[in-house]
Amino acid sequence: MSADEFKQQGNAAFVAKDYVKAIDLFTKAIEVSETPNHVLYSNRSACYASDKKFKEALKDAEECVKISPNWSKGYNRVGAAQFGLSQLDEAEKSYKKALELDSSNKAARDGLEHVQSSKAGPQMPDLGLSQMFNDPNLIQNLKNNPKTSDMMKDPQLVAKLEGYRNNPQSISQDLFTDRRLMTIMAALLGIDLNMGDSGAGGEQKQEPAKPAEQKPKQESEQEPKQEPESMEVDEESSSKASAEAEKTEGNKFYKARQFEEAIEHYNKAWELHKDITYLNNRSAAEFEKGEYDTAIKTLTDAVEEGRELRADYKTIAKSFARIGNSYYKLKDLRKAVEFYNKSLTEHRTGDVLNKLRSTEKELKKVEAEAYINPEKAEEARLQGKEFFTKGDWPAAVKAYTEMVKRAPQDVRGYSNRAAALAKLMSFPEAIEDCDKAVSIDPNFVRAYIRKATAQIAVKEYAAALETLTIARERDAQVNKSANVREIDQLYAKASSQRFQPASDNESPEQTYERAMRDPEVASIMKDPVMQSILSQAQQDPAALQEHIKNPEVFRKIQVLIQAGIIRTR
Repeated sequence: MSADEFKQQGNAAFVAKDYVKAIDLFTKAIEVSETPNHVLYSNRSACYASDKKFKEALKDAEECVKISPNWSKGYNRVGAAQFGLSQLDEAEKSYKKALELDSSNKAARDGLEHVQSSKAGPQMPDLGLSQMFNDPNLIQNLKNNPKTSDMMKDPQLVAKLEGYRNNPQSISQDLFTDRRLMTIMAALLGIDLNMGDSGAGGEQKQEPAKPAEQKPKQESEQEPKQEPESMEVDEESSSKASAEAEKTEGNKFYKARQFEEAIEHYNKAWELHKDITYLNNRSAAEFEKGEYDTAIKTLTDAVEEGRELRADYKTIAKSFARIGNSYYKLKDLRKAVEFYNKSLTEHRTGDVLNKLRSTEKELKKVEAEAYINPEKAEEARLQGKEFFTKGDWPAAVKAYTEMVKRAPQDVRGYSNRAAALAKLMSFPEAIEDCDKAVSIDPNFVRAYIRKATAQIAVKEYAAALETLTIARERDAQVNKSANVREIDQLYAKASSQRFQPASDNESPEQTYERAMRDPEVASIMKDPVMQSILSQAQQDPAALQEHIKNPEVFRKIQVLIQAGIIRTR
């Protein structure tokens, strides 16, 4: 069953004065309620108070005002429970708080008058009550007394006795309405109320007891007992049910893509009950109609109203996300990112997070494209060239970076920046720029040359030789080998430095160990075919002449000779 169904049954049980059943039903309503409902706690507090369980009544009443601190009637419940616990000062404050929130709250005004009349009414003389009720062994003594031990099993009575510690005079209101208190007072004062139960003497002592019974009756008529307030009817219940019905109708029209009719029903739902879910739904219909600005306004209202109504943060997060969706449709990617972030601040979901990342990526691309300007790029290139000529390498890097942003498809920007980075000894970044340049234009030979130069600087000789081989091929294809001399010089430099010994007195073992650190040499030495050829050559050197007729084998033999693994005489 739903929370509302349990609540209705609880109301019926309360009217029938079946408070235990009513408490159980309201408990179930609280458990199945999707969100904390202050009225349910208020109603269960009334049931506890009617069942004289004032501690539980106070706990529920406090939870009620915690959920809805501006609901005046919640403080009625707090005051009633406090009055039941003889906490008159606290009850007075609660009723005053209720009247601050709603000056027309009649129940609070009546409750306040009753509390104040109880505080100002005739009081019993102290008679040592303060000392008596402040005795730390009071409860234990009463539990040990055969005449009061059974009474001490009632936690409500024990709580009432403990309340007299703070206000012993308040017993004057309860003494004659709860006969158990008479027995307890007699026990505390050492009076045996049953000492005349048998014999003639007992009959004589019963005569004066009758007026004593009549007197409290008269006082009780003058001081009516505070009764728990009548059950609060959830005024929101019927309106919310009607609003939900309107929302259901709106959803039907929405699914049928009849958005005008859907909006009409969502508006009615909002008028009946203030739940920003209805505004969120209305915005969805406006969004589907393409009225993105209208949807944004509706959702902005939903956030503002949601803050006032203390709406669930998940619902507010949904409002922010939908604002982001609307801005995305309006091509305002920066605003879309802003509101996706706001949504994630309220409640983090994978769907919104993916939208944020996708939109940020798209925004970056759009901004980069918007920044493209060939004329500005040329200005930056010339500026970078001027700085490079003056030896101002950092300024040159900055200028060429501007060129790259203004013309990301111009390979000269990457190549020139690589040259400036190399001057700053930033060789990895220079290699990266050269790779970017040749990925855009694979025939841009200058980028290969600069990349090889950087690779030699970081002692990546094998990689440099590979780069120079590609450069030689591309140069022959597109430039008629115009740069072959520079390429060959770098190739010779890389080859000579590749296997240069650390000292002239290097032993064969040291040579082998150094050579094996080269990735290409290590690969050749692990090749089973080359292992077989080298093994055969050791037995018959003349056989090597036959193998080197294969160009690939010849190249590998040359690498091993350069590395010093194969020594020639």
